[in-house]
Amino acid sequence: MTSGLLLYTRSRRVPAAAGALLASAALLGAGAAADGAADPRLSVLAAAVAVAAAAPGLGGQDAALDRTAAIRWAPLRAAHVLLIAAAVTLVLLAAQTAGREPMTAAFLLRDAAGLTGLAALGAVLLGAEYAWTPVVGWPAVTLFAPPDPAGVGGWLLAPPDARTAAWTAGALLAAGATGYAAAGPRR
Repeated sequence: MTSGLLLYTRSRRVPAAAGALLASAALLGAGAAADGAADPRLSVLAAAVAVAAAAPGLGGQDAALDRTAAIRWAPLRAAHVLLIAAAVTLVLLAAQTAGREPMTAAFLLRDAAGLTGLAALGAVLLGAEYAWTPVVGWPAVTLFAPPDPAGVGGWLLAPPDARTAAWTAGALLAAGATGYAAAGPRR
C-alpha cells in the first residue's frame, strides 16, 4: 500500500502543493513577525495560495486511467479534500505564531475549510486544471470589495466567532467534499 500511496501523492502533485504551502507559510510568518500582529488579509492570502496550489491535484494525470482503477474513489477523494484543509490550517497556524497577536485556529480552520470546499467545487464544475479559479476569485472580490463581515460574501474576513461565516465555510466544504467524492473532477 505504501507504493500505491506514494504513486497517488505524486500523481496528485502533492510535492508541488507542499512547496507552495511552505512558501505561503513563510509569507505569513514573515508578515506576522514584521509588525507583531497577524493581518487577517495576509492570512486569507496565504490560505488561498496554499489551497490554489493544491487544487490542480484534485485530478490525476489521466482521467481514463483513474476511471479504470479497481479502487473505491469516493472515500479517497473525500479524505484528499479534508487533508488539504487540515494541512493548510496546521501549517499556517504554526507559521504565524511569531506574531504577538496570531490569528486564531478557528479563523484559519474556517478559511482553509471554505477555500478547500471551493477548490473541490471548482474541480467538479470546471475540472482539476481550473479548480484554483474560485479559490483565487472569491478572495480577490473579498479583499478588494467594500467590507461585508456580516454577510455571506465576506466570510473570509469575518471575525472568528461570526456564525454566518462559519456556516458559509462549512457549507462550502460539505458541498465541495460531497460533490467531489461522488462525481470526481470534471473530464
